[in-house]
Amino acid sequence: MSLIEVSINEGISQIALNRPKVNAINEPLVEELEQCFRRLSKDDGVKALILTGHGSFFSFGFDVPELYSYSKDDFLKFVVKFSDLLKNIFLFPKPVIGALNGHTVAGGTCVALACDYRLMVDEKAKISLNEITFGSTLFSTVVHMLTFLVGAKNSSEILYSGLMYPAEEAIKLGLIDQVVSKDELVEKAKNIALDFAEKDIEAFKSVKYLLRKNVAKEIETTEHDSISEFVDLWYSENTRNNLQKIKIHD
Repeated sequence: MSLIEVSINEGISQIALNRPKVNAINEPLVEELEQCFRRLSKDDGVKALILTGHGSFFSFGFDVPELYSYSKDDFLKFVVKFSDLLKNIFLFPKPVIGALNGHTVAGGTCVALACDYRLMVDEKAKISLNEITFGSTLFSTVVHMLTFLVGAKNSSEILYSGLMYPAEEAIKLGLIDQVVSKDELVEKAKNIALDFAEKDIEAFKSVKYLLRKNVAKEIETTEHDSISEFVDLWYSENTRNNLQKIKIHD
């Protein structure tokens, strides 16, 4: 069973996470997204992408109960795959619009940060990089992308606090670009994607690379060590005890 739904209309591809209950990120989902982005990068009929989710969550983040059972080596391999996916979205040669349909947490926020533009519903949904609250850290791929988007001061506030921000606060911090109603989300995301799609694709690709290449270089020089540190902390006694308490609910 596919964990994502993909459609193409008017040159816009919509990719919807569809892993009940809360679009938690596991290895098969990462692999399926990676294959999807690779395929769409070569499809000349696709001019822009919308990345969204089904249900009340864009994504809960890592499927902690499932990943908890991984050996340290297997978890390390998973994190490398996830980091590769983030980098591929961050440097994807076509516009990627994040249509955040609900709660966007931890790893889900990491995916959202990699997009070119983020819309978020204005209801009860919240967005967070809350790793510090359960004794985890992040790795440089995420931190460099976050700092690129919101600056060093806001990055410090977001990461040190681990707070869950409603859309109205998230937009002030630069985590998202637009707040919309739930009923408007699909239409607004499509209009933004169509606007991006009207631009010359080679020009867009060039400008995007110019904007992001230094970030990509910084990630490459720090990624390996930071992932190792992330995994070591994930397997520390205190963090394991906290992770064991995390449950996935509707």
